[in-house]
Amino acid sequence: MEDVMLQTDRLLDAGILIVDDQQANLDLLGLILSTEGFQRVQAVLDPREVAAAYDTFKPDLILLDLHMPHLDGVQVMEQLAPKIGADYVPIVILTGDDSSEAKRRALTLGAKDYLTKPFGRTEALLRIRNLLETRFLYRQLRRHNASLEEAVRVRTRELEETQIEILERLALAAEYRDDATGQHAQRVGNLSARIARELGLAESEAELIRRAALLHDVGKIGIPDHILLKGGLYTLEERQQMAAHTTIGASILTGSRSPLLQLAEEVALTHHYHFDGSRPGVPCGEEIPLAGRIVAVADVFDALTHARPYKSAWPLDDAAAEIQNQRERQFDPRIVDAFLCVVRRQGIDVTHATYAA
Repeated sequence: MEDVMLQTDRLLDAGILIVDDQQANLDLLGLILSTEGFQRVQAVLDPREVAAAYDTFKPDLILLDLHMPHLDGVQVMEQLAPKIGADYVPIVILTGDDSSEAKRRALTLGAKDYLTKPFGRTEALLRIRNLLETRFLYRQLRRHNASLEEAVRVRTRELEETQIEILERLALAAEYRDDATGQHAQRVGNLSARIARELGLAESEAELIRRAALLHDVGKIGIPDHILLKGGLYTLEERQQMAAHTTIGASILTGSRSPLLQLAEEVALTHHYHFDGSRPGVPCGEEIPLAGRIVAVADVFDALTHARPYKSAWPLDDAAAEIQNQRERQFDPRIVDAFLCVVRRQGIDVTHATYAA
């Protein structure tokens, strides 16, 4: 019983807009509705004022005469169509014209019901109630669907974040095998983001590159210890095995629908490509994805300035000079220039575990 009362109260609180060029008709309809208990009723005598009345009153239902001066009911519906859009605001035509052509035009243009004058009070009220119930059910369904869609979006984001976190932890595990601090990936990501900003990329793009760069060496998880931790120079065979970490990393990351992991796959595969094409059989120049070219510079700089099993750390100036020497060779000159701007203007303290992002 309580639910029925709430539903009745909701219907009686609905906004009803009446449009008719005859004041007597407006008075009659207003009396019928007010006697029934409808509290929010607005009448419009001039059809040219309907659009403005719709914007201010925001009705739940419109009772519309068909034949009026200045604008007929069909023209009024054409004016209202863009305002109503995908919302469900039922329009009921109330007219003395019972021709099939008039009904066809009105119903085709969006009218939900058609009552011929003179109409019975009971029939009109029943149709009005039915259409209002349909409107409120439609709005309730839209709210429910929106809530479900938001829940799906939230859950999808959570799953993506979980997937990315697992991979980042896997990358960290790989880093600990040849980096005592396990911070190489974070430093490369932060420096890559700074270079990206220097190049004029949007903050969202720089952040995406930063996170993708965290996974650039995830393929090291598949490199045997006797190669990864070897001190001294690699043999040709060992160098080829070590180089395979790029394809291993790409295969770990491949197949995701996440834009971040798709970018990380590109970075993992391409961050050791040479800009000048000196490594045959792989893309060169601007065929290399931009993120791969950025991470290439950040990765080499960080590797030079930190100790590895096979070498000691280089001084900052020497490492920066080596990056400059490889301009137009291993590295994209535009990215080298951006990197040097970052170093000169902001400075990088390589004595700390991580660079500031």
